[in-house]
Amino acid sequence: MSIKASFYLPLALVLAGCAHTSPSSSEHVSTAKHWWWPFGNETPNQQAAVAKPDPKVTRAWMDEYEPRLREALKDSKLELERRDDLLVVTAPVDSSFNPDRPSMLLPVTLGPFSRVAKLLEKDPKTGVLILGHADSSGQDKLNRDLSQQRAQAVAAIFRLSGLQRDRLQLKGLGSDMPRAANDSKEGRSLNRRVEILVTPQETLVAVLAGYTHPLKSTAVVVADQPKR
Repeated sequence: MSIKASFYLPLALVLAGCAHTSPSSSEHVSTAKHWWWPFGNETPNQQAAVAKPDPKVTRAWMDEYEPRLREALKDSKLELERRDDLLVVTAPVDSSFNPDRPSMLLPVTLGPFSRVAKLLEKDPKTGVLILGHADSSGQDKLNRDLSQQRAQAVAAIFRLSGLQRDRLQLKGLGSDMPRAANDSKEGRSLNRRVEILVTPQETLVAVLAGYTHPLKSTAVVVADQPKR
């Protein structure tokens, strides 16, 4: 067996363990607490006390990492953008996850995700926040659980690459933070995504605090659409 094959076989098994029943099932995975999520019990006052990242601190870091991340994502469908003081890798659900097992990554994504994970794992000064997003179709609880499961599937690759818990956080946001209106097929497709927020490790807690209580979207809930 080749080195590449021996790496991806156990990786596929790990990701298979992250997959759960389809959205139509009545069984859900509890998202109340995860061992890699140490900040979940903070009070609002504690969260407000976290200092925000200084743009001057991260600018040079972003200039250094952006071309390296673009090279890691070359020829893939994953997107990279600079967003304020962050580098954000976006994985569209429709081209990244198995439509029959909605929380399982497609094999085509393993290469680019693994290259990104290996790149970041080598630098202990980097931190990663993985956010799962859904559209507004279906029940809010189901959407939130599924977005959490998808974030977990991506986080499994980073954990397998050696990223430690103090540098890796995740959260499922459901439909709370859309990037398009949910009143069209195209808009809902854009909203179904997983985002990998890359930041200096020392600012990770501050970035995380900004997503603890996101504003609830007022987007239209579309009836009779499959929940994704």
